[in-house]
Amino acid sequence: MTSFGYALSSEEHPPRDLVRHARMAEEAGFDFAMISDHFHPWTSRQGNAPFVWTVLGALAGETERIRIGTGVTCPTIRTHPAIVAQAAATVAAMMPGRFMLGVGTGENLNEHVVGAPWPATDLRREMLEEAIEVIRTLWTGEVTTYRGGHYSVEAARVYTLPEEPPPILVAASGPKALELAGRLGDGLVSLAPSPDLLSHFEDAGGEGKPRFGQVEVCWAPDEEQAVETAHEWWPNTALGGELSQELRTPAHFEQAVSTVRPEDVAEKVACGPDAERHAAAVREYTDAGYDHVYIHQVGPDQEGFIRFFADEVLPALQREPATAA
Repeated sequence: MTSFGYALSSEEHPPRDLVRHARMAEEAGFDFAMISDHFHPWTSRQGNAPFVWTVLGALAGETERIRIGTGVTCPTIRTHPAIVAQAAATVAAMMPGRFMLGVGTGENLNEHVVGAPWPATDLRREMLEEAIEVIRTLWTGEVTTYRGGHYSVEAARVYTLPEEPPPILVAASGPKALELAGRLGDGLVSLAPSPDLLSHFEDAGGEGKPRFGQVEVCWAPDEEQAVETAHEWWPNTALGGELSQELRTPAHFEQAVSTVRPEDVAEKVACGPDAERHAAAVREYTDAGYDHVYIHQVGPDQEGFIRFFADEVLPALQREPATAA
C-alpha cells in the first residue's frame, strides 16, 4: 500500500509557514512529510533557506502523528557527520518513531559556504559512506574515536538518544549511488519514476526497503496561472544533467534558467486544477515501484493545494485510472 507525503519546501517558505503547512498536512491525512535542507535557495525569487534542525524542533512540538524526514541532509562538508548524528538523535528523541534521516551527497550551492573545495562525484560518495558509518557508530551511545579517510571523531558520545535509531534514507539516482543506497541505506529517496532505477537499488541490497519518490506539481484554479507560478518559483526543475549539483550560487542558477520557458517547466510539473492529471503524475511513481510518494506543491498557495489533494486527488488515486478507447 502506498503512503502519500507532503514536501516542506524550505527554499520557498519561512520557518513559521513550514510549521503551519506541516500541521495542515497532518490534519488533511498525509502520512509523512519531507523537509529540504538548504543553506541557499535555488534562486533568489524563492527567498528562503531556514536552518532545518531548528524547524524540525518546532515540527516535533507542533505535530503528533505525521512522520517527518529530511529530504535530504548532506552530512559531509557543511556539517560534520558527528554533529548530524547528535542533531538527528535529538529530533528522533523529540518525535519517537516519527523521524527519518534522509542523506545525500549534496550540492555545491549549499556546501561551498564553509570555504571547502567541492569534491568530484566519486569522492562525495566516499565521504557519504564514511559519514553514515560515523553517524551509526555514534548512535550506539558508546564513546567513539574514529579516524577515517575523511573524518575524525575524538572521544565523542551522543548522550541524548531515541529508544530506537531513526532509519537512514539515502538519496540516489545513478548506478553507483544506488549501489551505496541499497547496501547502506534503510530506504531510498529519488526523483525519477524509473523501474530500472529501483531495480538497481533492489539488486544492491534494497529489496524490501522503502522507496520514497518526489513528485512536483503546481495546483491553481486555472492551468495557465499554475504554469506561470511554476515557472516563476521553480524554473530550476528544467535544468538537466549535473548542473544542480555543480552550480555554486543562486545567481548562477538564475543565469542558467534565464532561457527556461514556461512550457519547459510545465513538462516537468503537473500544473492546473485537474485532479486526474495530478493523480497520473503520482501514478508514474507508484507504477514504477515507489511505495512512498511525496508531493511538492510549487509556489505560495499551500493551503489550497492541501485541500485539493485531500478532497480530489486522493479519491482519484483510489479509483482506477480512465483507459483510452
